Amino acid sequence: MRRVVATGTFDILHPGHIYYLEQSRKLGGELHVIVARDANVRHKPRPVITEDQRLRIMQSLRVADHVVLGDQNDMFRPIEEIRPAVITFGFNQHFDEQKIHQALEERGMAGIDLVRIGPSEEYPLCSSRRIIREILARHPCDERSE
Repeated sequence: MRRVVATGTFDILHPGHIYYLEQSRKLGGELHVIVARDANVRHKPRPVITEDQRLRIMQSLRVADHVVLGDQNDMFRPIEEIRPAVITFGFNQHFDEQKIHQALEERGMAGIDLVRIGPSEEYPLCSSRRIIREILARHPCDERSE
């Protein structure tokens, strides 16, 4: 069975995440999802939803066959355990495919296809940060309502 790995933070689940996972699933017969650890999210603001909650949410989705948290210290450890044929990245994920290829080769995992999934054009709010901004714009803090 051709295994595919999709990775991400998956903070505030939205249609863009679902699109990414559905497109990833089409590339193989078994979809493994690796949810980023809170401590490893460094390229953007810390997740609003905790890693345990994000893991549980992702485990509830039918599109994924297996869902795990990433490794605290080594992002390649789950990849070594899963041994996928394909690793997918979202269009806005900050990974350098060249560096990933090199690291995989150094660990004896050459030949894994790296595929960047494009954005979904259907839905305007396909970003956790955009969703947060929209919530704040529509519902400004009102201390009297707390």
